[in-house]
Amino acid sequence: QVQFVESGGGLVQPGESLRLSCTTASRIMFARYKLAWYRQAPGKQRDLVASVPRRGSPSYANSVKGRFTISRDNSTNTVILQMTNLKAEDTAVYYCNVAPGQLPSTVTRDYWGQGTQVTVSS
Repeated sequence: QVQFVESGGGLVQPGESLRLSCTTASRIMFARYKLAWYRQAPGKQRDLVASVPRRGSPSYANSVKGRFTISRDNSTNTVILQMTNLKAEDTAVYYCNVAPGQLPSTVTRDYWGQGTQVTVSS
């Protein structure tokens, strides 16, 4: 089963932190692919937030650089997104999946999970 399962979202105030987790039963995903977190705000398209290769340095969208940290634990098939200094514009549903450019979207579309809602509001 490849579908990703996200957790850890919630309602926080601006400036606070959250830690999101994502896992899948598919060891192949963790063995072969760069993985990523995405987010989709209401009425907007789903955007790439951060990605992490199996080995090497992660990369981040400019909007989250310096505030978010992505990591992966290949032994537990888990991808973590540590989010600090959260802002109202970070409010979105957060998803994980294979990073872009590795598999056709006709394949990765079946991997999307339900996501986890992050709401940043005072």
